[in-house]
Amino acid sequence: MSTANSKRFVPAFNTTTLVILAGALILSAAMGIRQTFGLFIGPFSFDRGLPVTQIAFAIALHNLVWGFAQPFAGAAADRYGSAPVVAFGATTFAAGLGIAAVAPNSALLIVGMGLLVGIGVSCTTFGVVLPAIGRIVTPEKRSMAMGLVSAGGSAGQVLMIPLVQGIRLNSGVATSLFVLAFVMLLIAPLGIVLDRRARGGSSLPDAPAAPLREVLTLATRHRGYRLLTLGFFTCGFQLAFIATHLPEYLSLCHMPVGLGATALALIGLFNMAGSWACGWLGGRFRQHYVLGWLYLIRSVTIGAFFVLPKSAASVVIFAAVMGLTWLGTVPLTSGLVAKVFGTRHLGSLFGICFLSHQIGSFLGAWLGGLVFDLTGSYALLWEATVVAGLIAAMLHFPIDDKTVNMPALLPQPTRA
Repeated sequence: MSTANSKRFVPAFNTTTLVILAGALILSAAMGIRQTFGLFIGPFSFDRGLPVTQIAFAIALHNLVWGFAQPFAGAAADRYGSAPVVAFGATTFAAGLGIAAVAPNSALLIVGMGLLVGIGVSCTTFGVVLPAIGRIVTPEKRSMAMGLVSAGGSAGQVLMIPLVQGIRLNSGVATSLFVLAFVMLLIAPLGIVLDRRARGGSSLPDAPAAPLREVLTLATRHRGYRLLTLGFFTCGFQLAFIATHLPEYLSLCHMPVGLGATALALIGLFNMAGSWACGWLGGRFRQHYVLGWLYLIRSVTIGAFFVLPKSAASVVIFAAVMGLTWLGTVPLTSGLVAKVFGTRHLGSLFGICFLSHQIGSFLGAWLGGLVFDLTGSYALLWEATVVAGLIAAMLHFPIDDKTVNMPALLPQPTRA
């Protein structure tokens, strides 16, 4: 009997591990590539004569398109599986990077880096990958598994930023973008792995499915879901502003050339530990409390960095602390949605919540460029990120995380 049980356990463990690894690789490529966009602001401006505002708008637009496309990508993955969604997204992402590589004007840059990249990234990141992970692990291990995938995905930021910086300096902007497009094409088949189901008892059968329209209605009426969605706006606002404008801000502060790229790479490196730690904490403490403290720590860190004198050491410390709190919000937020509403419609529900995040991302990236062009300073945006973080912390602490009985929405079967 024990031998039979062992034989059933091994494939389950191997399948779960394989799905986690595939999810981490997909996130690593997609998230790592988009985190390099801040390195192109200066070259696009100086080499192609494009205004900083329009470059920032193209980068910001991909965040907004990502947000609006995410509920549809998540719903498609819920219904048809991850394989076609990831393949379509990776190909579209690569096409957008290719257009940006040769774009001679702002219009094509906006189409490539804004529209197509936004659609592509919605199909290859959290809203598609994390629900697949959430369905294959047990509820008590879900937060930890999502944190592990998010941590593995951070490796892309660590690897891509120095890679892009080196290629761009030696071979130019176009070559570096074509290399990134090739990387996206390589991960296109990995969605097939996400659709695998563990055997031997590890796979979680889907709960009876309430109609999506009724699920969405219930979610939008849920006070905790509304607070979570509003708070997620701040995460996008803070991260997009820093990822897009930190290199240029450090240049204005007369910091050494290349320190901006180093800072972004350090954020990715420390995010690996931070995402794992947040997933671990989310499995042991109430997730909305962890989120509240996360936003508080971010706000204090951003405020201190802005007002204190700048040095290489202060930049490294700032990058390390921000990295520890960078994407830890994602496994916590998706895990909280799964805890309250279950995993059957997790792609759709998290996608709607993520739309708020991406509206914040759009404003953080775009307003950074707009305010800089108007005032010659990023000061107003640094202050706004601090205030937004404090508000987000206050929104998360009172969230009600009790599980909603989704099957109760199903119509009762008729009897003959």
